[in-house]
Amino acid sequence: MKESRYYEEMGNGVVRCTICPHNCIIKIGRKGFCQAIQNFDGKLFSINYGQITAIHLDPIEKKPLYHYRPGSLILSIGSFGCNFRCGFCQNHTISMGKEYDVVHRSPKQIVEKAIALRPNIGIAYTYNEPIIFFEFMRDIAIEAKNNNLDNILVSNGFINKEPLNEISPLLDAANIDLKAFNNEFYEKITRGKLNDVLNTIEILYDNNVHLEITHLLIQGFNDNIKEFKKMIKWIAAIDKTIPLHISRYYPAYKFTASATNASLIKHYADVAKEVLDYVYIGNVAYVDRNTYCPKCHHLVLRRDPYYESYIVNGKCENCGADIPIVF
Repeated sequence: MKESRYYEEMGNGVVRCTICPHNCIIKIGRKGFCQAIQNFDGKLFSINYGQITAIHLDPIEKKPLYHYRPGSLILSIGSFGCNFRCGFCQNHTISMGKEYDVVHRSPKQIVEKAIALRPNIGIAYTYNEPIIFFEFMRDIAIEAKNNNLDNILVSNGFINKEPLNEISPLLDAANIDLKAFNNEFYEKITRGKLNDVLNTIEILYDNNVHLEITHLLIQGFNDNIKEFKKMIKWIAAIDKTIPLHISRYYPAYKFTASATNASLIKHYADVAKEVLDYVYIGNVAYVDRNTYCPKCHHLVLRRDPYYESYIVNGKCENCGADIPIVF
């Protein structure tokens, strides 16, 4: 355990957690909504500090990040707890379950493992919600930076501004899951709020963190085309070169609805491409994962069946347009 960096004492041993917009008021002995912080004698502690439930060496594209060091490997770690309650969670056994295998590791041990796995480029905080192991993530990220490793955040984006501004300078890249462009969906399905996630995206972008966005399309739940068009216009207003990953939903956890039709995913991708420069499809077999120049449509980065770049000094070799991919 480690004492939380973000909480306020309310009197009589009661505390208010300020790591995320739930701002849970927690009595002695009780846990927060995320089930990963607990009040001990009027002090708030992160009870998942140093507790790893998942650790794997993954392709960077699996995060997904397509425009950040393509073809690289990243050591991915997760703990337990989440500040959302998505009924379709694919990692629900660790994010919402109570029985999981835990391996205890210090920040230094995590970084030593990341170094030993070179050419691994760094550490990705993922699997459960990393915001819920903020102190552990922060301490690892500082150690990682001291050893020239990258830090990557994969998150639902539901975090308060102060901790986000603290962690942002330590981050090299982030993928934020924008689950819908409808606050009712967020409140009913995730127990979060849309505007807080939008604020996170804007802050990360303003803090010069390489940013990509994932949108899991669930047929019958968040597939309102008018809302989708508003979403892609909102992204484009920030920067139309931000990559958008439209991912196919499959039944998981409490959701038994049929998998989203692959043709619908492709249609929404076509709609998004009318506004955004880089749109990719996820969780659909045999789709084109390559990157094309938005100006001349020339192939600039081949991913399948092998990696090959046609980018020269950050520009399309065919027309000279800027291609914002970090190598």
